[in-house]
Amino acid sequence: MKKLNLGKSSLTVPSIAIGCMRIADMEESALTSHISYCMEQGLNFFDHADIYAGGICETIFGKAWKKTGCKREDMIFQSKCGIVPGIMYDLSAEHILRSADDILKRLDTDYLDVLLLHRPDALMEPEEVAQAFDKLEQSGKVRHFGVSNQRPSQIELLKKYVRQDLLVDQLQFSIPFSNMIAAGMEVNMLTDGAIDRDGSILDYCHLNDITIQAWSPFQSGSVKGIFIGDNDHYPELNQTLRDLSAKYQTTPTAIASAWIFRHPANIQMIAGTTKTSRLDEIIQGSEIMLTREEWYRLYLAAGHMLP
Repeated sequence: MKKLNLGKSSLTVPSIAIGCMRIADMEESALTSHISYCMEQGLNFFDHADIYAGGICETIFGKAWKKTGCKREDMIFQSKCGIVPGIMYDLSAEHILRSADDILKRLDTDYLDVLLLHRPDALMEPEEVAQAFDKLEQSGKVRHFGVSNQRPSQIELLKKYVRQDLLVDQLQFSIPFSNMIAAGMEVNMLTDGAIDRDGSILDYCHLNDITIQAWSPFQSGSVKGIFIGDNDHYPELNQTLRDLSAKYQTTPTAIASAWIFRHPANIQMIAGTTKTSRLDEIIQGSEIMLTREEWYRLYLAAGHMLP
């Protein structure tokens, strides 16, 4: 299993993080088996958010992981806070501190390895974020910090006030949904791909040793659903995935995963599947090194261009 350091820290993590957004409907025994299987494969990084199923995902995970027999120190727990669903975003010190305590209670653990700010808050006062981070770190409740869905200027604003390194920016990223690459490739062009929607976040994170965590790695771009097997909207991409699958004796899911892992920014994928077979495919993808030509072939097949 490919490993990487999370941001500038010495925390070594697998290149695949296990996303826990879809576990709410799992039976406890099935979830316990799922966690055990992940741990057996070296996938000890589990990504949560306090809003997933209104906290249910963290609650049932907190019960299940204790039954696996795994030691807490062998597992890495990450969660996110800051969204009040349907009402507002809240990155006040009070909300961050209360959210962290609630997350710890639901996960049945004394500490979080990583806490992310889930979405930018237009009313954020960075001094309050700094206050919350200091209290959480000093109390031992949170060891590392990061953000999610933020652009460089927003991260820079936080960095001006917080003492802790921001190790992570969790961003949506897949072969079709990859404007963070297209904006750099089509720079100075009068094309849709040249529109810089995120402030060159890919280059910024790479330059500043911030780990990008790719969420929804199999989601389509402008259409709903996953692109793998969607021959109506992505016929060329799916044909290319099949061609490369045959070459590497694997599956389209593995090739789509390998495309993300091939980028030199050392992107960590959030794998939200609860299916062992799909997880095995993603693991296979982490072990495939696509050639430069193959990587670009997939990029172009998804509808992107080279000027």
